[in-house]
Amino acid sequence: MKHEKQSGNRSWHRPIEIIFEDRDILVVDKAPGILTIASDREREKTAYSILTDYVRKGYSKSRNRIFIVHRLDRDTSGILVFAKNERAKRFLQDNWDKTEKKYLAIVHGHPAKQSDIITSYLAENSAFVVYSTQNHAIGKLASTEYKVIAKSSRFSLLEVNLLTGRKNQIRVHLSEIGHPVAGDSKYGDKSDAGKRLALHAQSISFQHPYNFKTLSFHAKTPEYFDRLMKNSSIVTV
Repeated sequence: MKHEKQSGNRSWHRPIEIIFEDRDILVVDKAPGILTIASDREREKTAYSILTDYVRKGYSKSRNRIFIVHRLDRDTSGILVFAKNERAKRFLQDNWDKTEKKYLAIVHGHPAKQSDIITSYLAENSAFVVYSTQNHAIGKLASTEYKVIAKSSRFSLLEVNLLTGRKNQIRVHLSEIGHPVAGDSKYGDKSDAGKRLALHAQSISFQHPYNFKTLSFHAKTPEYFDRLMKNSSIVTV
């Protein structure tokens, strides 16, 4: 497609790195610590506002805009997809169950199973904490697949396949099997407060909304992940 824009010299709009752009979509690598979009409780600089400024090229009256397709937690880094028109947004969201999303997570300890699928119903309480329930009337079905790909004396590095897309799903499921994500003070060890969440949206594959070709994107692994694993002696998987 002639309107595609992708190169090894990726554009930086800190804290957003543009991986791919064409007339229909924007694919970016989001840094940790930034919201996807503002909430009723938080009105700050977001990925959405940064990219809206970008597509308007500084002209406040421009009709150019972007559309939310999905979200990442504030402290989760990695690949985030936006649409640049309503048609692309509808197509991507209508086909989101066919999208393949893989994450990297560093967790405390060593899971008993080398690989597994965690399934439960997830609900959210009045304090905005997500939890598992057996009551399908209040919870939404969530499934998380993981595989251990490396171990150190203190941590395990997991490849996580997000089979459904619920709020805080990976963090809740890994915490509930006794292996919370490193740096997760909400669902894990409170002493992790102040450290970055070791959860990264590593790759995504989906159909392009215009030509229906399968697109695959991969975000580089954060240096923090390498440092965290190397600071604890490596154990063979």
